[in-house]
Amino acid sequence: MAPLPIPLPTPLPIPSELRSGVEEDGRLDWLDRLPELIGDAAERWGLTVGAPFEPGGRTAWVAPATDGAGRDLVLKVGRPHYEARDEAAGLRAWAGHGAVILHAERTLPDAWLLLQERCLPGTTLRSLPEPEQDVIVAGILRRLWAAPATGPFRSLADMCAAWSRNLERRIAAGLMPIDSGLARAGLALWRELPASAPADRRVLLCTDLHAGNILAAAREPWLVIDPKPYVGDPTYDALQHLLNCEDRLKADPDALVRRMAGLLDLDAGRLRQWLFARCVQESPTWLLAAEVAVMLAPP
Repeated sequence: MAPLPIPLPTPLPIPSELRSGVEEDGRLDWLDRLPELIGDAAERWGLTVGAPFEPGGRTAWVAPATDGAGRDLVLKVGRPHYEARDEAAGLRAWAGHGAVILHAERTLPDAWLLLQERCLPGTTLRSLPEPEQDVIVAGILRRLWAAPATGPFRSLADMCAAWSRNLERRIAAGLMPIDSGLARAGLALWRELPASAPADRRVLLCTDLHAGNILAAAREPWLVIDPKPYVGDPTYDALQHLLNCEDRLKADPDALVRRMAGLLDLDAGRLRQWLFARCVQESPTWLLAAEVAVMLAPP
C-alpha cells in the first residue's frame, strides 16, 4: 500500500526564480493553485514530497519525492508555456537513453505535472572544466539524436519563425544595439537555416542543452533534464552549450565553433551561421551576444 502523503508546509515554499517568473507574467493566481496541484499529485501517485529545489526555474515548482516503493523521484509542476509543450513526449521518446526517465505525467488546462527519475548526487556538469563539458555534451547529443523523430513534436522552423518575428519587430522599432545591416543578416538566417537543413538530417532536438541541465546520476554518469523538444537541424542543438561558455565565446568564438563542430561531426560553417543568428537575436538584452555577433559578422 502506498504511504499517505505528508502534509505540505503552510505557507508552501516558493522558489525565488519561480516567484519572479510568475510575477513578471502577472499570474500570481497560479501560485494560489499550487498547494492543491501538489497535494493532488501526491495523493494520485502515492508520494511523499519534500521542499522544492532552490533557486529553481521560472516556470515550474520542482521538488524531490519518494513513492511507496521507496524510489527517489522528482515531482515537477509547471505552468504551460510554448517552448516546453512537448517535454513529456521527448522524455518518452528518449526512454532514459541520455535523459531522465519519465514515470508518470498529467496534463491540466493550467498545469503540466511530471513524475520523473531523480538524479543522485545531482551535481551539474558545470562542476567540470569546460573542455570536459564539451565532450560530454557532444556524447549526450549524439544519443538524443538517435531517437525516432516522430510524434507530436513541432518543427524547429516553427520556433525560428516566432523568434524571427520578434527580431523583426525589434529591428523596425530601432531597438537593436548592433548595425541594422548585421541585424537584418541575422534575421535572414533565422528564416533560411531551418529550411535549408537536409531532410535526412532532421532529428529530435533538445534545444536547451547546457551544463546546468545535465546532472550527475547513478544509472548513467550524466543525464539530461528539462528538455524543450523540437524536430530539425542538429546543428542548432549545439548552440545553448556554446552560449554558456562565455569566456571562450568572447575570446575566440570561431575556435569554440570548430571545437564543437568537430566533436559532433557538424559543418563548422553552418554552426557559425547559427551562432551569429542566435547572437543577433540575443543582442538586445545581452551585451556579450552583441559583441560576438560583430565578431562573427558575415563577410
